[in-house]
Order: sequence, then C-alpha cells, then structure tokens
Amino acid sequence: MDVSELLILDKPQTADLDRCVHCGLCLNACPTYRELRVEMDSPRGRIYQMAQVSNGAAISPSYIEHIELCLACRGCETACPSGVKYGRLVEAARAEIEASIRRPWTVRCLRSLVFRRLLPSRLNLGIVGAGVYLYQASGLQWLVRMLGFLPSRIREMESLAPEIETPFFFGYYGKVLPAEGARRYRIAFLAGCIANISFARLNEATVRVLQKNGCEVSIPETQTCCGALHVHAGLRQDARKLARRNIDALLDGHYDAIVTNAGGCGSTLKEYGELLEHDPAYAEKALRFSAQVKDVSEFLASIELNPEMQALPITVTYQDSCHLAHGQKIRSAPRKLLRSIPGLELKEMALSDLCCGSAGIYNIVHTSMALALLRKKMDSVNATGAAAIVTANPGCMLQLRAGVRKFGRGQRVAHVVEILDEAYRKP
Repeated sequence: MDVSELLILDKPQTADLDRCVHCGLCLNACPTYRELRVEMDSPRGRIYQMAQVSNGAAISPSYIEHIELCLACRGCETACPSGVKYGRLVEAARAEIEASIRRPWTVRCLRSLVFRRLLPSRLNLGIVGAGVYLYQASGLQWLVRMLGFLPSRIREMESLAPEIETPFFFGYYGKVLPAEGARRYRIAFLAGCIANISFARLNEATVRVLQKNGCEVSIPETQTCCGALHVHAGLRQDARKLARRNIDALLDGHYDAIVTNAGGCGSTLKEYGELLEHDPAYAEKALRFSAQVKDVSEFLASIELNPEMQALPITVTYQDSCHLAHGQKIRSAPRKLLRSIPGLELKEMALSDLCCGSAGIYNIVHTSMALALLRKKMDSVNATGAAAIVTANPGCMLQLRAGVRKFGRGQRVAHVVEILDEAYRKP
C-alpha cells in the first residue's frame, strides 16, 4: 500500500466515530475538560469535531488547537460504556492534520530534528546527552536558574528537562546478561530512546530485577525508538519505519517476552498490529510481536516472584501511568509487586489514574496546562503523607519530580522496579 492510500486510512474512521453515543460519561475522566469546562476540550466534543471534519468541514486553527490540547491519556476509554477507541481516534486526527496543513518552517525544522534525527539515532542522542550533562554538571544550569534571566516560558520548560545520567545505557546494547541461578525465561529488553541517557540507572535496575527472577536478558543491538512520540504527534509514517526496525530486531529471537519499563512505550508497542495492519509484509509479524510485549510489572506479576527481599520500611503512594492503566488496562500488577516487598506500606492517593500532565512532550508544548494538572496531582500526593511516589513510566517520573520541586514536600520519585531492586540489593 502506497503513501497516498495510507493517508486515506490515517484519519478518524466512520466506524470508530459512530461508536460514540455522546452520553457524556467521559467528561469527568478528561483532565482538560475538568480544568477548562469547555465542551470542545472534552472527548465527546473532540469526537464531534472529528465527525464534522470527516463530513467535509475544514481543518481550522480552532480544530487543531482542540485536538492538540488533548493529552491522549485515554482516561475516557476506561470511562466509556460504548467501547470507543478514543486513543485510535485522536492519533488518527493528528495524522490527518499533519497531512493537511503546512506548519511554519521553524516548527517543521524542530519536529524533523527531534523526531527524525534525534529520537531514532543512538549517536545523536549520545551527543545531545553529553552536551546537556555538561550544562547540568558544570554548574551552568545552577547559574542560569539562580540569575533567572530566562523568559518565563523558557524557564518553565527548562525546569522540566530530565537529569542526564552517565554512563549511558548504550554500553549494554548487544549484550546478553545471564540469569541469577537457574534460567527460567529468555527476555528481550527494549531500552527506549531518551531513557538511555536520562534513565540509565532505571534500565540497569530493570535488568537486575529480571536477572534476580531467573531471566536471561538480551538487549538487542539493532533495536530503536518505539515510535510512541511519533504516533502521538501524528507522524505515523515515521512510527511505522521504527516499528518495522524493532520487529526485524526482536521478533525472531525466540524470547519468552519482549519487556519494556515504560508504560507509554508499551502501549504503542502493543498496538504495532494496528499501526501496520495494512502492510502486507509486516501485518502478521506486527501482531505476533505485539503479543510478546509485556510491561515489566505485568511480566513480573505473572510469574512466581523471587521472595528473597529485605524489608524496606517506607510508605509510598502509587501514581498510575495513563498508558499503562488506560491503554494497557494494567492496574493491579504494579500494586501487587509493591505489596510483595516486606515492610513497605502502600497508601492509595485520590484520582491516582488522572493524568499528571506529562503525556510525552505535552508538558513542553502545553506547559501551563501541564502545570495546572500537576499541581492538582501533587495535592493528592501530599494528602497521603507518603515519603515516596512510585509510578511505572519514565515520563511520569520527570513530571512528578518537577511537581515535588514546585508543589511537594520533598518526596522521592521512583519506578516500581527501582523499589524492587532496592529490596533485592539491600544487605
């Protein structure tokens, strides 16, 4: 199927639009509607606008604004009694927008740089990571923040920048790490893109926990970015290229599971079957690939967990990753793992599955909305009195760390597997 035929399919389909009965049960599950109380910034309102465009209405600046303000958190899917695939709809709407408009040249250049040159390239990620590390480690970041001369918009964006962790995780690529004790499973680990430079220690903790549970862990050399950010931005053709590369890199490795520690990545990886459903060479492969993908918490909760953990006498609260809870329908697995740790107390927060405002690059593009949502999230966190916030997605971790700095009480932010890793490693 050529590009022109795909463009016809890369837009909201009538069958998906017609599933919405406009009942309004999605409204309270939508973060932007809760914040703005604007119908056109609700799932129901956005679907109405998509249907209008499908029936011939112009793609207007107002339409683009309402579609792009959506976090694509998919909380509405959980609330919807009619089974509307809203995530599929909003991603298709963004793809249709990309095919129909011409953005300013500055925006086109920036998007090309980030999505086509940076995220899929290990070399470019390493170069950018090294530069940002020097900025952060040299004291220049501290000086810039202390002097406060950056415009407020840039200052807010800079405050959300991830800390760079050296050495990068790229050194593990191409390696096969043995299980501790008898090998029970053969696992392929997808390390992500930005996570290799900003969550390198999380990736290492993930590998150690898998090894502790009898897993031989392979980190395939030719893996690449999963394409989640590309899909959310409407760049479906770029996402398809990345999906094919990952399928070629991992599908025929005879693994028991393909594991990711990022809820957002996992949601897209599990939907490669939809992304490539019209590709005759990859449609069947994509379905087989997606069937093998497991979030690390999903996988660990499904096996007999190694019980040799030391007590961690801490109180934590758990923040649901949107794409883990709403996209992958995984809620109990992370909580089961946390409750398996001796001494740990889990205190549930109110509205734990309401988006924190991270949503890929949303917190950079729509910073004011993201911060408004983050403030409310931190109110829920603070009310628990927990000393640590645990989640299952690196993007959420970045957002929550910013939340602790701005609105918190000094809480630690960690991934589920980092807490498990500590329990396994504690003397």
